[in-house]
Amino acid sequence: MTPEERAVSNLNATFVRPAKFYLSGFSNVPHVKYYYVFLCFAYIITVLGNSFLLSIIYRVKTLHTPKYMIVFNLAFTDLCGSTALIPKVLNTLVFDRRYIVYEACLSHMFFVLLFACIQSWTLVTMAYDRFIAICFPLRYHSIVTKPVIAAMLLFVWAFFFCLLALTVGSIDRLSFCRSLVVKSIYCDHAPVFLLACNDTSLNNILAYVAFVVVLCIPLVLIALTYVCISVALSRIATGEERPKAFKTCTSHLILVAIFFLPIVGTNVASVITYIHPNTRIINSSLTHIVPALLNPIIYSLKTEEVLISIKKLCKRNRITHTTKKG
Repeated sequence: MTPEERAVSNLNATFVRPAKFYLSGFSNVPHVKYYYVFLCFAYIITVLGNSFLLSIIYRVKTLHTPKYMIVFNLAFTDLCGSTALIPKVLNTLVFDRRYIVYEACLSHMFFVLLFACIQSWTLVTMAYDRFIAICFPLRYHSIVTKPVIAAMLLFVWAFFFCLLALTVGSIDRLSFCRSLVVKSIYCDHAPVFLLACNDTSLNNILAYVAFVVVLCIPLVLIALTYVCISVALSRIATGEERPKAFKTCTSHLILVAIFFLPIVGTNVASVITYIHPNTRIINSSLTHIVPALLNPIIYSLKTEEVLISIKKLCKRNRITHTTKKG
């Protein structure tokens, strides 16, 4: 046997694919059960709120516009993302089922990250919609059409499906010959691949690519759109019209702040100082949970079209009920 063949044989002999991982969860956190109650409450409100918003957009024909195609996509990804994450986390922590099968771990990781990535770029698509509406109001209906928005959203889904298939699939080439304890409450990407005992350079590169594509580029694009919007408003709008025009952007800005601030805060803090694993776990979970919880509430209460549609739908249902009763 040649030295090269012997090296390959030794590598194959030491390659370890675990049957299961162990999710460590929190360590020495007092009253952690209250957090589990919060997760349960957040999931119920998220499902009800996003289902309600989806049904309103679906049932009210006046909301069948490009803008509300984007809102529908956001509500759908919020609902799916929460369903991918929270029930599994509750099952792991509340019932102490900490072991997760290797294949199930990678599947769970893929879907949780997929919906988070799509949420990020859905917010970019919303910023594009607001940019065209305010900077090119006369051309808005010819530029922002249903086919254009559908193509943009389909591209986002397809791109991140491929990127995350590559990112999560690259874990399959790793050997886990040391600890199998994932220091998280779910199969997060970094806590899993950092357990490997062979070369993880490809995984690191893909993690950085995902960080840039999911966080940095969207933030830069959203910031640029609002710079352009501010310049356009300062030139074309009077003092009274500016607040009215900018009011159409407030819902989107709130969603952007809720989604990006926890992620940016966690990443900046991890570079500057040491973050306790419990703090990282809470920040990571809240990054996925809070936006999905608040998005439908913000869009139901802050958007005039949705409020009017809800009132019309209630009035129509009341009339239908009265007619049937009579």
